[in-house]
Amino acid sequence: MDISFDSLLDVIGELFSDEISIAITNKKEYIYFRPSKRIDLKIRPGDPIVEGTIAYKALEKKQKVSEFMDRELFGVPYHGMAVPYYEKESLKGTVLAIYPAMTEGKSVVTVRTADGWKPIPFEDVIYIEVKNRKTHVYTQEVTGTHKNTLQEFEYALPRELFVRCHRSFIVNVHQIKDIFPDSHSTFVLELTNGARIPVSQNYSSYFRKLLGF
Repeated sequence: MDISFDSLLDVIGELFSDEISIAITNKKEYIYFRPSKRIDLKIRPGDPIVEGTIAYKALEKKQKVSEFMDRELFGVPYHGMAVPYYEKESLKGTVLAIYPAMTEGKSVVTVRTADGWKPIPFEDVIYIEVKNRKTHVYTQEVTGTHKNTLQEFEYALPRELFVRCHRSFIVNVHQIKDIFPDSHSTFVLELTNGARIPVSQNYSSYFRKLLGF
């Protein structure tokens, strides 16, 4: 292969949003870090993996870890996802995507409508749906589109309000009117605007735990 390892990592980094930092570790230390325009954890190649970080947890559990981290470890709060990687079935390290936490004071989603753009307070958002390769945001009075993917919304929106319930939906828990059982241990949510949203089997146990039923 003519391309160098570092060049390949930089190319991979370009596939992600400018707001997402990328890190790669072996089993003991960071070997690559590309900071984003929005968040820089000041990681340098050779820095050890600190206990309690998502990289440490992914290595320890040998599975994908996705969670919010407070400012105690790196000085800034962030959302992150770490996925372990293997070579010939031997655990070698992790790949991380690091998202900025929601900026303090930002409490709206600005959607594109037929007339332009409209800021919508978080609490007014009923649900968010991805369909036809576009992200749609729904309220009682407004429907618009947004450039964010559903995954980016999952990390950016306040977790006390919003929950992922399906690969195509995020819902505002304060906008759930009723929960109905469905087949295969799943549920259907009736929202305040009358929409019915499925909770898929992949999210049903997490959804139950989050809402306490």
